Amino acid sequence: MRIHPLPKKRNITIQYEMNPRTTRSQAETLLTGGSNKKLRRLPHIFSRVLELPFRSDADVAVEESPDCFKFVAETDGRIGDVVRAHTVEIHPGVTKIVIRSNSLVDFGLLDDLELDMWRFRLPETTRPELASAVYEDGELIVTVPKGGE
Repeated sequence: MRIHPLPKKRNITIQYEMNPRTTRSQAETLLTGGSNKKLRRLPHIFSRVLELPFRSDADVAVEESPDCFKFVAETDGRIGDVVRAHTVEIHPGVTKIVIRSNSLVDFGLLDDLELDMWRFRLPETTRPELASAVYEDGELIVTVPKGGE
């Protein structure tokens, strides 16, 4: 069986020759291709991610030690003095660490949409539920410990 590449046109119409004697199950087999594929996780979805409240082009120093990852970013003080690390399970097996301020300062609607945020893919050995964030001397310091697996 030879498979031809799809044309680059977006308005593609697939036509099947259907006769009145075709049963519903035969029609569904023609339309779906006849195979029931299981959905797999997309390769660009990572299981552990750290998200900082900065734009994606911010300068963040990443330090790895045998027991933790440390992320240090200089800020202009608009984050606030009290910050927390929140662990959010987006989907079973997909965890995101989000750093947010406890103050009433908000970064606006675009930040709520999470379009241009600084993100880092964390390895499987990290423990996101034990992450901590501290703001001191104009720097945001986030520590994500590693587990002994």
